Amino acid sequence: MRAALALEDGTVYFGTGFGTAGESWGEVVFNTGMTGYQEVLTDPSYCGQIVVMTYPLIGNYGINDADFEARRSFVRGFVVREACGAPSNWRAKWDLATYLREQGVIGLAGIDTRALTRRLREHGTMRGVLSTVDLDAASLVEKARRSPPLTGQALVDAVATREPYVVPGNGYRVVLFDFGAKENIIRCLNRRGCTVVVVPPRTTAAQTLAYEPDGIMLSNGPGDPVDVFYAAETVRELIGRVPVFGICLGHQILGLAFGGRTYKLKFGHRGVNHPVKDVVTGRVYITSHNHGFAVDAASLPQEVYVSHVNLNDGTVEGMRHRHLPVFSVQYHPEAAPGTNDAEYLFDEFMAMMQRERR
Repeated sequence: MRAALALEDGTVYFGTGFGTAGESWGEVVFNTGMTGYQEVLTDPSYCGQIVVMTYPLIGNYGINDADFEARRSFVRGFVVREACGAPSNWRAKWDLATYLREQGVIGLAGIDTRALTRRLREHGTMRGVLSTVDLDAASLVEKARRSPPLTGQALVDAVATREPYVVPGNGYRVVLFDFGAKENIIRCLNRRGCTVVVVPPRTTAAQTLAYEPDGIMLSNGPGDPVDVFYAAETVRELIGRVPVFGICLGHQILGLAFGGRTYKLKFGHRGVNHPVKDVVTGRVYITSHNHGFAVDAASLPQEVYVSHVNLNDGTVEGMRHRHLPVFSVQYHPEAAPGTNDAEYLFDEFMAMMQRERR
């Protein structure tokens, strides 16, 4: 079937549709990872977005049971140069098209994804409409221009757990605020013996402390951090009472809780090969990213310092409180997909909980 992607700037790309039929709108973003498309498709942080993969062949190792990061896919659309229909992988249970069809996700193949990526790099992320039912260019562009921006949508509520649940362990008790948490965050904590209490995003400080946690984890998630203002207010009450570790959206929420500001990046960071420097040790890590917003370093209070910076554009990739057991990173130390360079941060969190328990 034929399909088209229209951007709000008037650009239209025609190609072949796969997955499901229909029409969807969202913010169009690109990911530079050569692998990890299954994790991308099931990362709740992509809720509200149409994802473009820059690597030319996607689907060659299929979809399997082990690499899901959420119970389902939350992307609004999936755009590739070539969709492989015959995966070669002993773990594969489905091919890419079958999985997208089952998940109700529209796919678009056969377009120049690198040309599309260059446009997004030059002009910034844009609203778009992906359709197999309306192939009129003017109509689609008008729909893209009328579609809502990412800011203002209740995306966290759409992806987060509605009820608390416990993943048992035999060590420290960690309360994980689920703003759209990837499963590998839970796995990384569980492998270190932690009992993980996963709670909804609107859980209050009093409810959190009633679990008697040794530490608090703030997860990744979709959308603009200012739309999760209620979480920043809760975190502000918890700072200094229990060790806190924030990842991605959790990092941004922590920045707001400190009294800082966040801002939207031109086209964001999405991929598995971003160089990040630890400003204390000078060591550089290759890291996995998926974010369209950043914390403004100049807005942070004096008692908070920037611990990591992105070597591509100098943006804040981590911060720590000078005196309290609180730290965060903008990138993904749980590394799914991506390198394992930064998983040591979970060990630092464990050490922090151990020190504070004494």
